[in-house]
Amino acid sequence: MVIRRSSRRAPRPLPPTPALTHAATVGYLASIALGTAVQARVLDTRGYRWLHHVLYTGTAILTLAALAAGLVRRAPETALLAPAMVPLAALPHAGRRMHARVALAAAPWFAAAALSASTRSGRRR
Repeated sequence: MVIRRSSRRAPRPLPPTPALTHAATVGYLASIALGTAVQARVLDTRGYRWLHHVLYTGTAILTLAALAAGLVRRAPETALLAPAMVPLAALPHAGRRMHARVALAAAPWFAAAALSASTRSGRRR
């Protein structure tokens, strides 16, 4: 008799919501810092313009992951992070003149979600 292992794997647990929220916030801050440095002509990204796009895409993916994990776990910072997706979604369609303003519209939501995640994760310890 041959015993076969099931090919089904147990689903991997989601990372903690505060960690995802903080990762999304750090990605957002890195993207803002790079964009600000380029606008101030401190950095010239002509040769590697893709870097800003990678940071934006990473921020959007991490924000969606934090939202998904927060919805599953009913984390309170999810309600604060959700409105940040509106400016993130509008950003590729914003013109050159409005790009910075649209990007900065997400800042209060990322800050509030990160603060909420910090205080919540601090209470659990």
